This record gives sequence, structure tokens and C-alpha cells, in this order.
Amino acid sequence: QVQLVESGGGLVQAGGSLRLSCAVSGSISKINVMGWYRQTPGKEREYVAIVASGGSTNYADSVKDRFTISLDNAKNTVYLQMNSLKPDDTAVYYCNAHLQPRNRPTLHMYWGQGTQVTVSS
Repeated sequence: QVQLVESGGGLVQAGGSLRLSCAVSGSISKINVMGWYRQTPGKEREYVAIVASGGSTNYADSVKDRFTISLDNAKNTVYLQMNSLKPDDTAVYYCNAHLQPRNRPTLHMYWGQGTQVTVSS
């Protein structure tokens, strides 16, 4: 059974930094893309950043130049380094993966359980 296990959320003051991690557990053949999304109460989940297995990245305009996404293919783990945090970054952050489980012929999408990030002013 493939799962995404997140860690690294917490409370930080504005201007501070946090690093989120998301590890793939279970047996897989390959990762295609992994990413991070976030959601606040009453709003739809929004895109934050993605990284492809080859290393190419893309960011939402709201986090560009402040957040850095990276993928460790050896550990099947994606990271989100968040710097210069603002109160508007407060949300539950969700890890997302498009990957191929072992013994499956196609890609499947998975979500993590979410981790709370709170930025105080």
C-alpha cells in the first residue's frame, strides 16, 4: 500500500523559515511528479509548487523566490523549503504524487494527510 507521509509543519513568526518533507512509503516503480498544495478553511485547495523526477520545477506566483521544492529520488522524498514566510502562507499543506506503484502498469495519484503551517504576525 503506497502512502505519502508528511512532516515539518509548525508555528513560525513572519519572516521565518520551515522545511516540509513528504516521503513515499510502499513499493513503487517510478515517480513522475511530486508537489505541494495548500488549503485554508472555506477555500479551495491551491497549487504551491511541483517538481518532476528529472528535476524541473514550477511555482505559484505567490511563493516564487521564497519557496524551493526539491526531490530526492534515492529517498523517494520531496521537500519544500519555505523562507520569508508571511501570515498569508498559513494553511494546511498537502503533498501530492503521481507515481507508478510496483506491479501496476499505470500512474496513480496520491495525497498526504496534510500538515499545518501557521505563520504569526
